[in-house]
Amino acid sequence: MKIEIWSDVACPWCFIGKRRFETALNAFPHKDSVEVKWRSYQLDPTLPEHYDGTELDYLVERKGMDRAQLMGMLGHVKEAAEGEGLHYKFDGVVVANSFNAHQLIHLAAAHGTSDAVKEALLSAHFEHGADIGNRDELVRIGTAAGLSAVDIIEALDTDKYADDVRHDFAEARALGVTGVPFFVIDRKYGISGAQPADVFTQALEQAWLEANPLTMVNANGADSAEACGPDGCAI
Repeated sequence: MKIEIWSDVACPWCFIGKRRFETALNAFPHKDSVEVKWRSYQLDPTLPEHYDGTELDYLVERKGMDRAQLMGMLGHVKEAAEGEGLHYKFDGVVVANSFNAHQLIHLAAAHGTSDAVKEALLSAHFEHGADIGNRDELVRIGTAAGLSAVDIIEALDTDKYADDVRHDFAEARALGVTGVPFFVIDRKYGISGAQPADVFTQALEQAWLEANPLTMVNANGADSAEACGPDGCAI
């Protein structure tokens, strides 16, 4: 079973959704048969490499929302994050363009470490105030997660994975994705948002049963055999 997750490093609900999905996946009996692939998505591709201002300033300026309303909203998100063991520090978040961070995730995928790098980027951005638009920071984050500094620098200097990132954007548009996180199971089931873990559990079970239906085996073509049911036992 293949699960694709469209997500942005700059999306607070994406980290929360990752945790809730992991809770369901870790309890799933067929976890070892599930392939998870991280897909790129940008909430604001027009952002400069670095934005001078806080997360709150950015949302007020770019989204035109009321500051007091936004403070309440961010407080709600922070509370939801705490419920998943995450410790957001919105006052310290560095607002930056996430395109190169997505290139780093694609590089990690080529080395089989995309989940570790995705986790490290989300934590660095929301919990530790790292600048995900800064190349030195990306090198630091990537090497700490197991990548080679030489590979990271080469990938970013040449935009090696830029087309792959843009391809993910295009696929998201084709699928009708308008917000993240967005989970796609076997290109049949879509789950929008950081849903509770039990929603992911239900989707995993349903997708697995559809892909692996139970086949009945009867001896000598018999339609029934000795068994007991609600109305009694066969004689």
